[in-house]
Amino acid sequence: MTMKRIDSSDQNVSKYVFDFDNAVAEAVLYKYPTYEERTVICCSTQSGCPVGCRFCGAGDNFVRNLTASEIVHQVTSLFSDRGIDPEKVKKCQIMFMSMGEPMLNFKELDAAIRVLHNLYPRFALLISTSGPRVEYAPLWKLSTDVPTVGLQFSVHESTDEARDKLIPFKAKLSLQEIATQGEIWAMKTGRQPFFNYCAHEGNTSQADADRLGALFNPRIWQATVSVVCERDESVAAANQRQRDLTAGFMEKLMQIGFSTRCFDPAGQDDIGGGCGQLWFVQDWMKRHPQLARPSIGRVLPIVHTPREQQA
Repeated sequence: MTMKRIDSSDQNVSKYVFDFDNAVAEAVLYKYPTYEERTVICCSTQSGCPVGCRFCGAGDNFVRNLTASEIVHQVTSLFSDRGIDPEKVKKCQIMFMSMGEPMLNFKELDAAIRVLHNLYPRFALLISTSGPRVEYAPLWKLSTDVPTVGLQFSVHESTDEARDKLIPFKAKLSLQEIATQGEIWAMKTGRQPFFNYCAHEGNTSQADADRLGALFNPRIWQATVSVVCERDESVAAANQRQRDLTAGFMEKLMQIGFSTRCFDPAGQDDIGGGCGQLWFVQDWMKRHPQLARPSIGRVLPIVHTPREQQA
């Protein structure tokens, strides 16, 4: 295993690229404004991704599931590399959303989260999923066993038709089914789920906001509105336009009654640190065509992890 670190020019974000056993993974480390005040980590659960979201740099290829130890190793390596003492970090969120669909590798994710909770019992552990059509009962059990687990559904559009174009994976829940699953999770855990919405010029009208309000009960759900980061673009002016769209749409959702927050990942201008950019993964896939299987949003068979192959 090798690890490479790429730092943003402002030194607030670091991208880590892991070359595991015939697989690549990326993790991102953020500080707000210091690691001791607030640390955020985004880590991968799969190498590549079979879901095929069109805005994501990992959406074209899938290699394999990552093992629980590979998921945990991303987190512990970031702390170690930066000399961060977890005991001194006041607030930390570990998010399973850098690359891969967590619910399509749930066995390994479950094991990894239990290890991470034992290591860092104060830290929030957020599962971000596109909502594949799988059994969700194991997630409910994990979320009740581990009280720091949070749940976010990557919704991104206000209609199923628009969402199908953005997320072509066929075996996924409808928006109404996502709303139902989130309400079940809230009932079982007593915590509020999130829906994540990537604001762009075609989905930020008042009608879009009203549809979301009708689907997701603002008394149950919280909203995260994300700044879109183009997989191949690093133009600051374009990023500013996206930020303006995001701010305007957040205001519409707040008027409906949602508690909202903006996710504006730093580092997209110079290291590809934004969600879905994954510049270094894209380069790895090009250099390893024998391992990178095409992913075009079909239901693909999940390649077993090395540990499962040995079992």
